[in-house]
Amino acid sequence: MQADLSPVIAATAQWLTRAFPASGGALASALCEVQARQAVTVAAWLRYPTAMDAALLGVAGPGGSGRLDWVTGADAVLDDDTDAYAWRTWVDEVVASWAACLLTDPELAARAVAALAGASHSTGTRAEFRRLVTPDDSDRSAAALLRHPDLLAPVAGLHQDQLLDRLNPGRTLIA
Repeated sequence: MQADLSPVIAATAQWLTRAFPASGGALASALCEVQARQAVTVAAWLRYPTAMDAALLGVAGPGGSGRLDWVTGADAVLDDDTDAYAWRTWVDEVVASWAACLLTDPELAARAVAALAGASHSTGTRAEFRRLVTPDDSDRSAAALLRHPDLLAPVAGLHQDQLLDRLNPGRTLIA
């Protein structure tokens, strides 16, 4: 049984970087991809905190990018060549939504990384996720679309409450 989250992390990060591509050349693309991968990794580790959770995901599957494509309008530009888009079946909608939340809110990203401390996946140190938590000007410039709160709002809003519940269990909502 597969307990590895790497297929989901890779596919979900790829979906984010295709939906919100880098601004610039090859270096910008690489910086954008690193930020997406860091956000998706933190989100996946929060969503699937144990090896058993990851193994169950491997059995049930993550659900694919269908709803995300619809929310962003990408479903209109996808062609009928399903083999070219097989990786999209490994996209996890909740992980993509949580990653979008982390990319647009540095304080939330820092809290999410701190919540990983002592988790089974990682030591959760800030150094592992520097480009997510404390991006510099070149990071921000490269991922201008990927970090734009208005552009990511439809994706982030899908499961933001679940992320906030995970990071603040038992919080009370103020209306």
